[in-house]
Amino acid sequence: MENILARLKVWAKELKRDIVALWIAARDPRTPWHAKIAAAAVAAYALSPIDLIPDFVPVLGYLDDLVIVPLGIALAIRLVPKDLMAEYRREAARREGRPRSLAGAAVIALLWLIALVAASWWLYDSLG
Repeated sequence: MENILARLKVWAKELKRDIVALWIAARDPRTPWHAKIAAAAVAAYALSPIDLIPDFVPVLGYLDDLVIVPLGIALAIRLVPKDLMAEYRREAARREGRPRSLAGAAVIALLWLIALVAASWWLYDSLG
């Protein structure tokens, strides 16, 4: 059991480093455009202080943190050239703190607002 916990801690630490590495990749002009888009989207979501599916929603709340984010990270890493990704990982390991993505938070807040407006419109149309 201790071995599993130790492996999970290493995996979580690597995920945090890779998120920062993807954040760096999204800003580097050497990163191909398709990898840049994927890296920016994944990093913005992962670094956003707002979740698309709040954690208090049973099961689904943690689904994005446990499944969607790691799969997005894996996809974005595959799109970034290996030599550049190794460089970004080294830079991410050197950095102290984790950046925050206010743009990611704004996009998620906008999605929630659109969903709220759409649900209100549907409800008004259904009842009225």
